[in-house]
Amino acid sequence: MGIGDSSDPTPPPRADGSGHHVPEGQAPEEYGDHRGRGDGDDHEHRSRWPLIAAAGAAGLYAGVAIAVLGTETGLVPPLVGVALAVVGAAVLLAGIGGWLREAFLVPARDHDATASPESRESYVSTTVLFLATDVSTFGALFVYYAFVRVGAWPPAELPPLVGSLVAVNTAILLASSVTFHYAHTALEAGNRRRFRGLLGTTLVLGLVFLAGQAYEYYEFVAGEGFSLTSGAFGTAFYGLTGLHGFHVALGVGAIAVLCWRALRGHYGPDRDTSVATVSLYWHFVDLVWLVLVAVLYVGASV
Repeated sequence: MGIGDSSDPTPPPRADGSGHHVPEGQAPEEYGDHRGRGDGDDHEHRSRWPLIAAAGAAGLYAGVAIAVLGTETGLVPPLVGVALAVVGAAVLLAGIGGWLREAFLVPARDHDATASPESRESYVSTTVLFLATDVSTFGALFVYYAFVRVGAWPPAELPPLVGSLVAVNTAILLASSVTFHYAHTALEAGNRRRFRGLLGTTLVLGLVFLAGQAYEYYEFVAGEGFSLTSGAFGTAFYGLTGLHGFHVALGVGAIAVLCWRALRGHYGPDRDTSVATVSLYWHFVDLVWLVLVAVLYVGASV
């Protein structure tokens, strides 16, 4: 029979979100869009979206740095940095959106299949590698802060950093890690109702943390006159806390997607890859916050 013969009883091969053929008995859900084994193709799927997101992040960080440099020294017009940061942010959001759609949203319609252990391990390992590289992003700003501390310390005007607000925010973020952990544990035990409840609680705690950080910024800027342009320490403080807040916002978005899919019954004890990867990311963000509090908040007072 010809390829276009409608009487051909063989169903067309299924494809994942990137158009790759998936063999019968294997679904793309829960372990992303990659080529399935068994069709003679041993190549792993390579998504372009993480690269696009990384390029956007580089543009965003570089733009902010150029804007600050231009404001402080006048060597370059600050608007050049602002424009680069805006373009970088747009590219970053596009990359993240495409990545989420390709890996989690498009495959969601095939949620009845069980993920293979190999695919789950591959995605978890990739997430760990991504987080390892993300350490260097924070590390660069921590190195900058270390150079700031080499000079005269403390700065002439250092606001009261350690207070009840940062303590409450820290408790909220730590609590969110606990609720996420037990949400995943409930899913592995097959208790979907408890899983959905704890996952929703994690989402709410993440939103409350972001609101608390926004309020802290307002208090510093409006009440203390402490802003991004308040010397080298102000740049380091807002650079580190702002970068962390951006990571928290991304995590909140990912958890919101998990909640949306959980309400539709897309997860189970053997279908938890995206839950496991987002959980790793969220615990990483919480750990970075503890380091920030110890080094930037408490350490600045020493």
